[in-house]
Amino acid sequence: MENGVMMQYFEWNLPNDGKLWKQLREDASHLHEIGVTAIWIPPAYKADEQQDEGYATYDLYDLGEFEQKGTVRTKYGTKDELKEMIDELHKNKIAVYLDVVLNHKAGGDFTEKFMVVEVDPDQRNKALGKPYEIQGWTGYSFHGRKDKYSDFKWHYYHFSGTGFDDARKRSGIFQIQGEGKAWSDGVDGENGNYDFLLCNDIDLDHPEVVAELNRWGKWVSNELDLDGMRLDAIKHMKDQFVVQFLDTVRSERGDDFYAVGEYWNGDLERLDNYLEAVGHKVNLFDVPLHYNMFQASQEGKDYDLRNILKNTLVEHHCELAVTFVDNHDSQHGSSLESQVEDWFKPLAYGLIFMMKDGYPCLFYGDYYGVKGEKSPHTKIIDILLNARKKYAYGDQVDYFDHPSTVGFIRTGDGEHVNSGLVFLISNDEAGSKTMCLGKEHAGEVWCEITGSIPDEVTLDKEGNGEFSVDARNLAVWVKKA
Repeated sequence: MENGVMMQYFEWNLPNDGKLWKQLREDASHLHEIGVTAIWIPPAYKADEQQDEGYATYDLYDLGEFEQKGTVRTKYGTKDELKEMIDELHKNKIAVYLDVVLNHKAGGDFTEKFMVVEVDPDQRNKALGKPYEIQGWTGYSFHGRKDKYSDFKWHYYHFSGTGFDDARKRSGIFQIQGEGKAWSDGVDGENGNYDFLLCNDIDLDHPEVVAELNRWGKWVSNELDLDGMRLDAIKHMKDQFVVQFLDTVRSERGDDFYAVGEYWNGDLERLDNYLEAVGHKVNLFDVPLHYNMFQASQEGKDYDLRNILKNTLVEHHCELAVTFVDNHDSQHGSSLESQVEDWFKPLAYGLIFMMKDGYPCLFYGDYYGVKGEKSPHTKIIDILLNARKKYAYGDQVDYFDHPSTVGFIRTGDGEHVNSGLVFLISNDEAGSKTMCLGKEHAGEVWCEITGSIPDEVTLDKEGNGEFSVDARNLAVWVKKA
């Protein structure tokens, strides 16, 4: 969708009150009005406990419908509320992407005994001893669901590893032994092989597992009328499984069924290699850009803003990059904490919303707030979303020519009245640039719409204007109506 904006509609500290689906349904028309075109919702299926965010996945088929793990609803609500919410979003022309966790399962129903080799956490291909028997929570019978939707039962041989020996009450990384058992190829090379992440690691080389997950992918996409998926933890998953899984779901839902993967790595070469391996069939979150913005916010005036887009996905694979400022993994207190400083957030959102390339993702915590405290950024984000919707069209001409003041022009197009804009950010003192919009704009008066600069700019006969930005701030200039 032209000038689309995805929104991650959750943060790590939401209350366990079962109200998120209702809240999102009631918010649908407002989200449409501000320019949100797609919503990434959290894992919507039963976790090992009600308060879990959904990543400790128990039963993929239980969308808040069955009495399991001491609850019918999930942290976010019931299945009926989930479907009503999706219907309302669709009425408001907003696509829905489900967060899909296929790397691991948690909260097994019963223990099983099986042979393992404990491996070095820092070098998973190195055994710490000989094979021995452990007892793990690897059996899944889903009593509450009673085989509805699927009669598949999970056992230890459907997993490649587990993280806890119940017999000895000790944690570790235990590689399950048996015919054909091994860590998957096509995963990140960190720690030797990063197949295992946590809990019971799903064996994506097992044919029964592949068939069941493919079946679920088609089922959930149809059951919820999904428009796409956000794939969790794909650096830990066999890359060719991801390819065939998406092919299977798209055979059911159409080739335009959207997918974005979380491959959390700041190294562009790693992401390049992954995209090549999966045939460019999935978008990726632009983690390198996030880290550039995090670094810029930490270093302040010492950061060279000319490098803000260097070695990023959006620079090298603009059509596959989902640009974001922060998310639930980078926010304070999370495992990958790297939260962009508050002073820089408006500049960062201005960058991803105003530039031509990338599919920007707005974080719930930055728009609505964290732990019930209101965000200080809501007003400026609303202004920027409106500017994206009205003015951010046409080609982009960069002015990345100064270490502390950079910007670009969007030339506008013939379809959107008065479209086109000038964007500037500064991480030090106030600055300005002479920027050329072309002779066709000669004599026009331009104004700054975020409220930081009251002065107007009149373009000369060549279409040049001297556009300014305040210290440690952003500026968005548009033609005066």
